[in-house]
This record gives sequence, structure tokens and C-alpha cells, in this order.
Amino acid sequence: MQNMEISESACSGDKAAMFFIAALKNYKRVRIGKVKNINGREMIKVKLSDSIKYIKGVGEKRAKIFGKLGIKTVSDLLYHLPRDYEDRSEIKNICDLIDGENVCVMGRLTGFPRSFRSKNRLTVTQAAISDGTAVMKITWFNAKYVENQLRGDCDFVFFGTVTHRGQLAEMVNPVIEPYDGKGRKTGRIVPIYPLTAGLSQYMVRSAVENAFSCLDEKIKETVPQDIRKKCSLISTEEAMHEIHNPTNFDNFRKAKYTLTFEELLVMQTGIQMLKGSREKCYCEAFSDVKCVAEFAKSLDFELTNAQKRVINEICGDLRKNIPMNRLVQGDVGSGKTVVAAAAMFAAVKSGFQAAMMAPTEILAKQHYKTFSKMFENWGIRVVLIVGGKSKAKDEILEKTAKGEADIVVGTHAVLTESVKFKNLALAVTDEQHRFGVKQRANLAGKGKNVHTLVMTATPIPRTLSLILYGDLDVSVIDELPPGRKEVKTYALGENMRARVYKFIKDKIGEGRQVYIVCPLVEESEIMEAKAAEEYAKSLSEGDFKNYRIGVLYGRMKAKDKDAVMRNFADGDIDILVSTTVIEVGVDVPNASVMVIENAERFGLSQLHQLRGRIRRGVHDAFCIMFCSSGGEVARERMKIMCETNDGFKISEKDLLLRGPGEFFGVRQHGLPELKIANLSEDMDILKMAGLAAEEIIAKDKNLENPENQNLKARVTARFEEVGGRGILN
Repeated sequence: MQNMEISESACSGDKAAMFFIAALKNYKRVRIGKVKNINGREMIKVKLSDSIKYIKGVGEKRAKIFGKLGIKTVSDLLYHLPRDYEDRSEIKNICDLIDGENVCVMGRLTGFPRSFRSKNRLTVTQAAISDGTAVMKITWFNAKYVENQLRGDCDFVFFGTVTHRGQLAEMVNPVIEPYDGKGRKTGRIVPIYPLTAGLSQYMVRSAVENAFSCLDEKIKETVPQDIRKKCSLISTEEAMHEIHNPTNFDNFRKAKYTLTFEELLVMQTGIQMLKGSREKCYCEAFSDVKCVAEFAKSLDFELTNAQKRVINEICGDLRKNIPMNRLVQGDVGSGKTVVAAAAMFAAVKSGFQAAMMAPTEILAKQHYKTFSKMFENWGIRVVLIVGGKSKAKDEILEKTAKGEADIVVGTHAVLTESVKFKNLALAVTDEQHRFGVKQRANLAGKGKNVHTLVMTATPIPRTLSLILYGDLDVSVIDELPPGRKEVKTYALGENMRARVYKFIKDKIGEGRQVYIVCPLVEESEIMEAKAAEEYAKSLSEGDFKNYRIGVLYGRMKAKDKDAVMRNFADGDIDILVSTTVIEVGVDVPNASVMVIENAERFGLSQLHQLRGRIRRGVHDAFCIMFCSSGGEVARERMKIMCETNDGFKISEKDLLLRGPGEFFGVRQHGLPELKIANLSEDMDILKMAGLAAEEIIAKDKNLENPENQNLKARVTARFEEVGGRGILN
């Protein structure tokens, strides 16, 4: 039942109603009452935790539409912040208007509005207004209703884009409002909200205004008072009002700063508490870490200095009685797999089991083969667990449970309840960005206080890793093995396609193989699969009809994917047409050319990841990006891809150009999504919030003091959103 408070005056004289009110008052969650909104109309009082359906003008049906934006409660609505603002606060004289500017003007009609039908059957409504300095023409299309709005001898305010026809200024389809000094649509800074189908700006603005009007509680302060004072924050209540309805841009900036600081403080405090909870745990230290040196000597290649450094950092963690929680970042082809192998080797030699989880069956099988070969002379038993049922799988599960399998490699299948370990001590997650914190925790939960190693081939800018991986110790492999060649990269227009196709044929004639990555299709996996098949068909029936063409996409059955990749690896396919499923895939050293269609649709880091597929061989490698967009940002992004093969430089540029949301879905990492902060702009605030979090935790590590209770509640709620239930305990 919704939290409300019933007004007794509404039911006076009715004994049954009075009895009902008395009964409801004894029910602890019920408070029904009414309050007047800005128009003097009565509305039901609400709490922040109440459903938005109780807000005036929302209701059951519209609440479902708001739900598409993740807005379910009054609190969700108030934290649905504007994406932009229109400055409608200044009214200009008509004689001073500049062509193309968005502006407010105030004036009176110089005559009655008129409507007529245009040649293309549109209803056109026109009027002229004057403010004493000049006359302006106003035109609306298919909006005959404005004739009724323009009644009366009064001033009106119009907001729109100014155009000039000769000396006469004109606005088309402007916002209109009678001038009364209390403008809702004009005369102020107007918020522009993110929308979904079925919602208009007016609906969202009205809902927010009514939510503030009928809110029956104060918005609590998250930041402790001493931190608020030190960091010059305004109150949360004031900040929320200003962010939705700025009185001026100076106050807006103060509000934005306050709410950004609060959000980042919640994030940084949660991350530090995650670290603190890990340090409370006890685990068995690995007894035989020195054996890793013997393992390194047994390899048929020399480790790079970067690999040696990272392995030493990992071994240092494994010697401790505190569970390791380390991220290894390394560019495509930098040799992360052998680093993971060294850690798993130490686990087995110390008497424990190790497990590695990979995002795709193709990659899991590749790791299985690699580790089986690496460890065959050491008597280490490696098994593979993927989806499906079979007698062989049942035998593997039994061996794993008995401790007869030393290293388990698998997909998400290793998370299932049927997979049990005897003494799991090390959990490795490959391509970390494809798993959330909950999945990492589930794998680690197969043992007791397990050491955790996560790896990513997508270089994360240090600025972003501060928040994405603040709960992890970070190691970076910033050196490629000798012999790895840089990929020569070109961004070309459609006019170069014929030359590119000739180049592909020449390379195939030399014995090389080619990847062609389909245009990115956002709608669905089904659409993506169809696009890949149709594209492959057009090539096989057109310019490459005499060549062997394969196709690969995400929705294919695992056995079909494996067959295609096996054929490609064996040299039975000349051109592999693929979606981004090859971003994480098997190595085919003979593939030396990659063509990426509509490259401007991909993130730079994803383009770099794709390009890494042709970085594995001894042959010269070429990445050709076809771009259909001539925009400035697109050109800048393609330029950086052509200038460098350094993944960290590329990721920094991607963060700068597109921001963290586009660069990498924060939610994928298992940390709460940022709603207010923008890491590419707010790094100074992030650092301040980090220092404040350290100060708070140093004084009150469990946030038990009264001044930290609201902060603790928000930290707990935000981290539970992404599967971190109990993670702060």
C-alpha cells in the first residue's frame, strides 16, 4: 500500500469513513494526505520511495512509460537529470534579432491570426506581432489550435529560432506562452530531459515540478557536514531544485558540482569499502611461488620485461594471506595468457586448483589447447567445461569435484551449480569487460577466499580505471613480444573501394587471408546475423565470386562457429566475413588484412581490438577502414587510429572524444552507472571525492557514526544495484 495520510475533513460526518481512517492510521506504512501544487490544485503527498504513479499527472499508464527509462520511484524521477538546457530567460527586442539564434521575444498581435491550406496540404497558421521596435512574422504548420491560444489583448512570449526574409524576422513553430511574469515555458532556463516514446518534455517537466510540490520529506544530505563545508557544497535539496529549474547559470554550476561530488563520493567510498572487506579476509598463502621461475625457463620463448614485472607483482600477492584482487591490462598480443598460466602454475604446485573463465566457447577452447600444451611436461591436468550435456562432461565434473583436475578452463558454464571444486584457490577471468562483478564473485565463490585475477585486452585510460577498477590492484603489460609488427592502418572513402578489392586479391594471391568486418548493426542480434549473411552473399556473387568466403556471427551455434574458425585457421577460407564476434577469438597468424565497414560506428578501443586480430603473424599487416561519415569528430577518430598502434593512447583519445559512457559501458564492469558525473570533465572532482572518501573511511571504516548513515545507505543501495548485495558487509 502506498505511503499516504488521509485528510479527516474530506470524510467528516461519515462514521464508516472515519472508522476506515482510524484503521489506516494504525497501519505503519500508510499516510494519505493532500497538498496544493503551484496551480493551487490538491495533490497526494508522496515519499521519495513511493511509486511515481502517485504523482499528479502520471498515473498507472504513464508510470509504465517512465519505467522504460528506469524511473519507478519519486527518487528515480528526481535523479533523472536534464541532458541539456535552453536559455529562455532573456527577452530580446525584435529589432536586435540575429539570424539563426534561439531567443525569446515578447509582443502583441498586430491583427487576427489566419489559417490556410498550403499546396502540399499542410495547415498553415500565421500571425504578426510587434514589441514597439519592429514587427515579426510567426508561422505554425499543422497547429491550428494556436488560434485559440492567441485570443485576448495581452502580451505573449515566443521562443524559437529566428530567420530573416529580407528585413522581416520570422519564427516557425515557436513555443508560445501568455506573459504573466511567472513563465513556465519561457522567461527562465528550461531543462531538456532524455525521453522515450510516449513521453514529451512537458510531461517530464510537469512530473518533476509536481514531485517537488507534493514531496512530504526532505532530501537527505549524503555528504557529512565537515566535508560539505570543506568542499564548498550547497545543500542537496537546493542542488536538486537548481539542477531541474536553474535560477541562473551560476547557481546551476554550484548544483552540478554538488551532485557530481556526491555521486563520486558514493562511488569512491563503496570502492574503498570493497577493498577493506577484502583485507579482512584470510586465505592460504601459496607455498611454492618460486617454481614460476622454472616454468618461465621451460617456455620456448623469452618473456618480455613487462611480463616478468607483472608476474612478480602477482607472485607477491600470492605469498600473502590476503586474497589477491588484481587486474592485468595488456594490449592485444602483449602476452597476458602466459602471465595467467604462470599464476595457475603456482596455484597447482602449491597444492590447489585454478579456474579460468572466458567469454566465448571459441576463446575457452583456444586457452584449453594453449594450457594443455604448456603444462603437458609438468603432469598438470587441464580440463574444459562448456555448455551442453554429455557423458564426457559428467566425468570432467566428477574429476573437478574430487580434485583430480588441476586447471579448469570454461565459459559461463563454470558458474553453474553442477561445477564443484575440491580446493579452488585462484580464479582467472579473461576479457574482464564482458563480465560483471557478480559473475567474478560467483566464480571466486566456488572456493574459500579465492585469489582473483582479471584480464582485459582493452586498454583503459588511467583516468577511467581509477573508478572502474578502484577495488583492484592494476598491473599493465606495456610491451609487445619481439617480432610483433605494427598494423598499417588506413581510413578510406568509398571512392577507393575498387583499389582495396584489388589489394585484397593480390594478398590472397600471395597466400594471405582476410577478415571483413560487417557494418555495426544496433537493432538486434537477428538483424546483425542477417546483415552478415547478406553481405557475404553479395561478395561471393560479386567481386569475389571465385574466392572461398566464410561467414561468422554471434547467433550461430557453437559447433558451427568452431567449424568456421577451424576452416579459417586451416587456410580453407580466403575471406571471413564477420561481425564483432572476432573481437575476442582464436589466433590466425596467416590473416594479415582486415577491412572494417562503416568504421565510424565503432568505438576506437573496439576498432583497436579488432585490428589486433591481424597482429599475430610474421607478415606485414594492413587494416583498412571504410568511413561514410565526413564529420569532424569522425575524421579525428579515424586519424588517431592511423597514427598509432598504442592502445593506451587510443583509449585516452576515445575517452576525450566520446566520454566514458560511449567508450565502455560502466555497468559492464560491475560498478554502478554514473548518472551525473562525466569522467572526461570531472577528474578534479573525482580526486577530491577520493580524498574525502579516504578521510571518512579512516575515521569510520564501517560508516557507523550518525553523520555517515545517509552515505552508508546510498553506498549500499548503489552497489546492490549491480549485484553487490552484502559486498560492503
